[in-house]
Amino acid sequence: MQAKVPMSELGARLERFRARMDTADPGWELALVSSNVNLYYFTGTMQDGILLIPRNGEAVFWVRRSFLRAVDESSFPQIRPMQSYRAAAEATGPIPGTGYLETEHVSLAMYQRLRKYFPFRDVQSLDGVIADIRSVKSRYEQELMEKAGSIHRHVLEDLAPSLLRKGISEAEFSAELYAVMVREGHHGIVRFGMAGAEIMLGLIGFGESSLYPTYLDSPGGNAGMSPAVPLLGSRERKLECGDLIFCDIGCGYHGYHTDKTMTYVFGGTLPDEAVRIHQQCLAIQDQIVPLLRPGAIPSQIYETVTAGLEPAFLENFMGYRDRKVQFLGHGIGLEIAENPVIARGFDQPLKEGMVIALEPKKGIMGIGMVGTENTFIVTPHGGRSITGNHPGLIRVG
Repeated sequence: MQAKVPMSELGARLERFRARMDTADPGWELALVSSNVNLYYFTGTMQDGILLIPRNGEAVFWVRRSFLRAVDESSFPQIRPMQSYRAAAEATGPIPGTGYLETEHVSLAMYQRLRKYFPFRDVQSLDGVIADIRSVKSRYEQELMEKAGSIHRHVLEDLAPSLLRKGISEAEFSAELYAVMVREGHHGIVRFGMAGAEIMLGLIGFGESSLYPTYLDSPGGNAGMSPAVPLLGSRERKLECGDLIFCDIGCGYHGYHTDKTMTYVFGGTLPDEAVRIHQQCLAIQDQIVPLLRPGAIPSQIYETVTAGLEPAFLENFMGYRDRKVQFLGHGIGLEIAENPVIARGFDQPLKEGMVIALEPKKGIMGIGMVGTENTFIVTPHGGRSITGNHPGLIRVG
């Protein structure tokens, strides 16, 4: 079993949370955390329960199932069993008029159950505060992400090319790649910072399949197994000579992710224009990397980079046709798509220890999605890649 998240790490997270809450609302009294990922962030275990964080007093993790596993996995000092929210509410004492909840995660049904025992007059959101403190990674978190990045680089640059062969389907390649990823240390799931978005790998497409629309907020796409399962890849789309292979996948290690895209060319070459466009995407990544320093403003980075691009290049840049994303990079950690985002409207300065995946990409009719993606840690010297620096378009076959 993985070593427990150190108590010093958990304590520091709670301390940062309380300090940030004091800034957001000096009169706050009680916060309730219930989503799996945030429970893991604060307690080091992912069980069915609620974490009550009072402004004054000790935070308590009340667990419905499994209390025994929570105690076994976590070094959090106060873990208590409960059959219902009643026990937690009664032990908390007087319930304040305002409660702070994860409004992006709490369903109406759960809110109504909570209100039975926590009769807040008003509810405020915790989501921005938690996103803010999670955006800066401690050295402990960075080390886990560096391990994920090492696995990611090795699999996509060294091992994946040997899996590509004429006639293999997207679904078969995805399944074989998944097995290799898990064997090399991938934790087996990719979590996104959006509701209902947990998948095994990411977006894998042969040729124009990589331009097919997807519900994920991503430049690339694929058709998936079927309308009922728009994941992995098509059983019918088989690899042919001259195909571009687009592989945009996440890799996780003990909860923490990296994001990387690698492209391959099977049994031939791409047109010179497609190669030129791919190289321009690489140049955009290289332009942004030195800007990933503490104090830099994400929205200014976005505006500076996009303002320098020709209108013809902007067509189908960061997507295809009317399906284009409005960012150049996104934060990453316990989930893919965290703060900060390299996009308009993100005006808070970068901080040392933030981790950002840059993914300049462009769709090309008849070819597919070209471009790159790597994960970078923000440092005083600019972004430091933890997923490698391979330019892509690896020739196979």
